[in-house]
Amino acid sequence: MTFLLAAIIVAITLGVTFWASGRNTSAGDFYVAGGRISATQNGIAIAGDYMSAASFLGITGLIALNGYDGFMYSVGWFIAYLTVLFIVAEPLRNLGKYTLADMLVYRLKDPRVRTYAAVSTIVISTFYMIAQVVGAGSLISLLSKGAISADVAIPLVGVLMIIYVVVGGMLATTWVQIIKALLLMFATIVMTVLILNRFGWSFSNLLGQVEAKNGAEFLGAGVKYKNPIDLISLCLALVLGTAGLPHILVRFFTVPTAQDARKSVVWAMVLIGAFYVMTAFMGNAANVLLGKDAIEAANKAGNMAAPLLAQALFGGEGTVGGEFGLAFVTAVAFATILAVVAGLTISASTSFTHDIYNGVLKGGQASEKDQFRVARLATVAVGIVAIILGLLAKTQNVAFLVALAFALAASANLPVILFTLFWRKFNATGAMWGIVGGILFTVLLIAISPNIMKIDPDTLTTGRHLIQANAIFPLENPGLISIPMGFLFAYIGTMIGAGRRNEAQDERDFEDMQFRAYTGAGTDGTVAAHD
Repeated sequence: MTFLLAAIIVAITLGVTFWASGRNTSAGDFYVAGGRISATQNGIAIAGDYMSAASFLGITGLIALNGYDGFMYSVGWFIAYLTVLFIVAEPLRNLGKYTLADMLVYRLKDPRVRTYAAVSTIVISTFYMIAQVVGAGSLISLLSKGAISADVAIPLVGVLMIIYVVVGGMLATTWVQIIKALLLMFATIVMTVLILNRFGWSFSNLLGQVEAKNGAEFLGAGVKYKNPIDLISLCLALVLGTAGLPHILVRFFTVPTAQDARKSVVWAMVLIGAFYVMTAFMGNAANVLLGKDAIEAANKAGNMAAPLLAQALFGGEGTVGGEFGLAFVTAVAFATILAVVAGLTISASTSFTHDIYNGVLKGGQASEKDQFRVARLATVAVGIVAIILGLLAKTQNVAFLVALAFALAASANLPVILFTLFWRKFNATGAMWGIVGGILFTVLLIAISPNIMKIDPDTLTTGRHLIQANAIFPLENPGLISIPMGFLFAYIGTMIGAGRRNEAQDERDFEDMQFRAYTGAGTDGTVAAHD
């Protein structure tokens, strides 16, 4: 039953992909669907892009196993969109065309920045993608009772995502994300109604049973993060990272105007907010109805809590209703993964093709035919890398893995975006220092943290540790240290490059950037003059 439902969803989305392939007549169509997506469609697609396997599978499991500490993921990821709405969406849409690098180069007038921004996009997208393919491996392994291992499931997802992007481009990716978002919202609403019905239509009753089963401390901070500084660091990464995620930022180039970009965020926040509220119901219900032991038996990291909860709500294991519930929710989760990895893949391949191949290697003179060809080859390469890294990280909790990608985005991209928009003295050297310094410093902290290095066995992060030694850096998420360091690197680079500045020209460039960013004048290709 599960494979049938999953096959139906895959068949529908593949049909959409081949329909979209006939509408890709230019590089702009492939990169951003020609900028013809409406605000409502784009808002739903953003939600579909954002409500990933980390949200549906990872957070439900984290709440079920860790209570309040797990729910902090939901809070952080929802609040993050306020930064996107008020600071990033409109200026980015007015200054850029296809990628984040377009905005930076428009202000800083240095083609080297394009290369650095493209590398940042590829690194962050790949890091984020690992979590999605890991979630897919867990799902398919559960469905097949272990007959299909993660080692087979992860490459399968990789092949499907390559097909979506190579054949359909951004238009197909957008509609796959819309279909997935609607399916996911439907599934979570149905599950939440069944949960409320089971617990007397009272969230308080649900929490009361959670407390009775686990103790009052389960409903407070400290179950997963014994050190409160660790929780603060996580929340900083979640709240600030969204504004630097390439696969989210690229969606603002798919709409006709900056106003549509802003409306997209509002639509997305409505869906995302409702979804993350419902994760509190699902996670706590899974704790009560399934129990920690059963959740960890299915998957040590808790990634299977949501499908198993659906099985219990619809009648239990062995019943027709229970098997249908498991099948439907698992198929939706599988669609979730396919949609998100497609968005990540096209973000990375667009950045490589538009920024590195066309912008740097070809000086902006590559033909449409060559850009199509290179974009598709880049898509295949990104897919292969994601498969390999997914196989290496297959035992990690997917929400936890995504949180590390958020730390990278907040440390490398966000400082450069904010300084570009608001600091008059900011220059290309500062942008390059900020991007490289933010990425390398964050990766270094991750490498010497408890995620990679083994520490006290009682406090181990779920999963395999690559280095059997005591952790040097104590925090699981490096955001508290890496984000300020990203700003510091960008500042130091700006000071180093200050001697090579033409202050009068830089002042004119900054004024021109602000005028265009907040009025939209000139975004239609005309030259906008202002006093």
